[in-house]
Amino acid sequence: MDRVDCNPVLLERTYAQFPLVNRIVSGWRHVYVTLIRPALPRNRSGTILDIGCGGGDITRMLLRWARADGFDVKVLGIDPDARANIFAVRAAANAGIPAEHLEFRRALSSELVASGERFDIVISNHVLHHLGPVEFPEVLSDTESLTGILAIHSDIRRRRSALLLFGLATLPLAGSSFIRRDGLTSIRRSYTPDELRRKVRPGWHVLAPGLYRVIALWRPGAG
Repeated sequence: MDRVDCNPVLLERTYAQFPLVNRIVSGWRHVYVTLIRPALPRNRSGTILDIGCGGGDITRMLLRWARADGFDVKVLGIDPDARANIFAVRAAANAGIPAEHLEFRRALSSELVASGERFDIVISNHVLHHLGPVEFPEVLSDTESLTGILAIHSDIRRRRSALLLFGLATLPLAGSSFIRRDGLTSIRRSYTPDELRRKVRPGWHVLAPGLYRVIALWRPGAG
């Protein structure tokens, strides 16, 4: 789906199917409850940045959960792919989400750093395994510059059983979108906890919440 010449119909279906798949496999509700919610400021408005947000389904979920818990928060989702940005903006509008609560931009994390922007919480979902050897440390460095309280890069934990289970579970989606094919590729490209620990910048911590997830976590000044 990252190819510029990929089938646009299949791409739209992929973005549309992400909410279902991510609710099942990404574990963001647990991450929100255990890490994000305790870190959100309660005495002022808070801000969350979602790097590489794709179609924006997790961006929208985080906003919904935070506001349901009484937080005054604004969420920004960024992605360099114009097709993802168009879908995310349209999905937010269709959901009736006010622009003062949720914004999507076609942008890179480095552009936000250059403009001096800062956010309380910075997150990404399934982005790390897409990054090359130069991009990986750059995105972590950008994250450090952008984060005020907590950064969470959540990704797939590579395991053979993950390939088998995901392959079987997504058989009904085969041919209707890029979910199955790209998902299996992503699992193969993802990290084990030990691999990620060796790759992250100093000061980052790696968590393994469950059999199939891995998280790179950073808190400013935590050491």
